[in-house]
Amino acid sequence: MHLLATLLLCLSVLSLEAQEKVVRLYDGPAPGSETWTHTEKEKRSERGSVTAWNVVNPTLTVFPADPTNANGTALVICPGGAFFQLSMGSEGADVARWLNIKGVTCFVLKYRLVEARTDDPMREAFTRGDLGPIVAPIVPLAMADGLAAIKHVRQHAKDYGVNPQRIGIMGFSAGGTLASSVAYNYTPETRPDFVAPIYLAYSWTIKTNGVPADAPPMFILAATDDQLKLASHSVDLYRDWIAAKKPVELHIFAKGGHGFGMRKQNLPTDGWIERFADWLGHQGLLKK
Repeated sequence: MHLLATLLLCLSVLSLEAQEKVVRLYDGPAPGSETWTHTEKEKRSERGSVTAWNVVNPTLTVFPADPTNANGTALVICPGGAFFQLSMGSEGADVARWLNIKGVTCFVLKYRLVEARTDDPMREAFTRGDLGPIVAPIVPLAMADGLAAIKHVRQHAKDYGVNPQRIGIMGFSAGGTLASSVAYNYTPETRPDFVAPIYLAYSWTIKTNGVPADAPPMFILAATDDQLKLASHSVDLYRDWIAAKKPVELHIFAKGGHGFGMRKQNLPTDGWIERFADWLGHQGLLKK
């Protein structure tokens, strides 16, 4: 029975994925990594969750909103994985499908990463010592992918049935670093209308020019017992937005650890996405 259930789950996931459109962000090689020659890889767990690494050609996977609830809001979702891999399920597709029901059209971003030398990128990451210097050259490329994603959605807003003034970006862990970097470094055509960094690594965020004068509203969330000790990073980002007198909301759970995404742990963090939906509602982003 266990094998049959797993098979049915995988078939269900494959059926859903067959309906999803994948869009390349760049017509040719991604700017800044034209000489990369490594090959993107993916693996799927027995429960159907997908992990990707060695991304060379950034893409957006489109998750259209439920047509009966579609409200015009769009969200670019950036999975995490220390810039070594991407947790495409619990920090990507699972988030998108939950928000689809709320009427939000989602785009899961597969962004450029550090080249992994093995087929176990996270284990490898934890053996490489200080990751700061290793990821430093990659963060600007990943940020560029985030900005290009927002630009793409805005330019094709009519095709996707979304409002070009209601496009946000959410990111988890390293994806939160990407999202917060986007919040600091946009142009009018790439400005996110709202930002949601979830248990981000703020020390890696590109924030050279300070909080922008027209900085977007922000939703920040983490857990105090984050194993990577990143809870204070969310507090620091909150303080910077407050100091600049920009709209921001911060949620810090007592327990939940790091990288929980949509995984159920029988902890209050299991309902984090409902808090995000509440915030979207208060921002007027769930209204048609």
